Amino acid sequence: VQLQASGGGSVQAGGSLRISCTASGRHFSNYLTGWFRQAPGKEREFVAAINSKRATVYVDSVKGRFTVSRDNAENTVYLQMNSLKPEDTAVYYCAASWDDGKSAYFGGAYHNLDYWGKGTQVTVSS
Repeated sequence: VQLQASGGGSVQAGGSLRISCTASGRHFSNYLTGWFRQAPGKEREFVAAINSKRATVYVDSVKGRFTVSRDNAENTVYLQMNSLKPEDTAVYYCAASWDDGKSAYFGGAYHNLDYWGKGTQVTVSS
């Protein structure tokens, strides 16, 4: 499966943005899909994920502000980001793995997903 993130941009603090992850290939509905981000000078971090049953998980710093969802007919996973803060500024990446229940999940984050797309820049100004 090939992934492409899109929809990034610049927004003021308190604003909203929705980014998309569109997949090519079949059976995307059966994939666990996660969002990750990397800010300048920092390590990449897990943000949110949605599995094939539409169960979702979030890192604590975005709970209540971000929502991950999927449209299987469009082969797309979305990340709706509200109440954005300058510290949300980063390149956002989507990643996916076949949802066989074996994806590494510990420390409140998914790790080592198999397929990655190029990122999309999100910039939040104060």
